[in-house]
This record gives sequence, structure tokens and C-alpha cells, in this order.
Amino acid sequence: MSPEEGLWIFFRQAGLAVAGISGGLLVSGGVFTVLMSVGLVPRFAGKTHTGRNVFLYEEMVVFGTLLGNFLSVFGYPSSFFQRLYGLFFGRAEWVWEGLTAFLLVLFGLFAGIFVGCLALAIAEMLDSIPIFARRISFRHGLGLAVLSVALGKLAGSLYYFFGKFFAS
Repeated sequence: MSPEEGLWIFFRQAGLAVAGISGGLLVSGGVFTVLMSVGLVPRFAGKTHTGRNVFLYEEMVVFGTLLGNFLSVFGYPSSFFQRLYGLFFGRAEWVWEGLTAFLLVLFGLFAGIFVGCLALAIAEMLDSIPIFARRISFRHGLGLAVLSVALGKLAGSLYYFFGKFFAS
């Protein structure tokens, strides 16, 4: 390999890294913006009468998101789960199966509660979009702006699923 080819490969990989990190920052910024703008965390704190812990709740949302991102990028520590399964294998597999079923039900319950509350909060926020558009004098083109965002999301999804973008 010539030095020019090596330099080209380096710049291509650096460009891909910058594009990937930039895309990740944009998506995570959008997710946090939506979560904070709909007021989901303060609403939970208000319903549970634990308003003094709202900053702790927000930090836990950030921590959970970061942990989920790291686990999805770097993978799960499978050796830990293999050792844990080895403790139950052949002896009390019903304990292992019951534990995993319980954790799955618990995760599904909390995920369902979160998605339901998020959907209600977004529905309330959507009621405020026309009011916001009037206040900033955005008279024409609001539907076109929303349609453009939706078509962009559709095009990105189709490219991802049918474009073999991440094929190895």
C-alpha cells in the first residue's frame, strides 16, 4: 500500500468517525430536547409529590440513556451473564427462567408506562405548536415544514433498511 492510499484511508475513516459522532450528538440532543420540552420529568415529580428530586430524576434519564448507548455500541458483558447462568444450570434452572421472566415483565411494565406518558406529553405539546407559530408570525408553511421533516425521516429509514448501509 502506498502512502497516498494510506492517507486516503485515514481521511475516509476520520470523516466517517466525524459523521457518526455528529449524527449521534444530533439524535441524542433531539431526544433530550423532546424529553425536557414536554416536561415529562417534572410531571412525574409532580404526580409523585417528589419535586425536590427533579434534578436527580433528570440525571437518571441522562445516565440511563448513556448506559443504553454504551451497551448498544460496545455490547453486553456476556461473560457475566454466562457465569450467572452457570450458577443455575442443571441445579435450579427454574430460578433462572423465573428471574429472567420477572425482569422482562418489569422492564416491559416500566417501558410501557414511559411510552404512554411520553405519548400523552407529546400530544399536549402538539396542541401548542399552532400557538407558537402564531406568536413568531409563522403564518404560512407550517404544514410544509412538518411534512418535510416526516419525509426526511421516511427517506432515512428506507435508506437504512433497504440500502444495506450497515451490511458487513
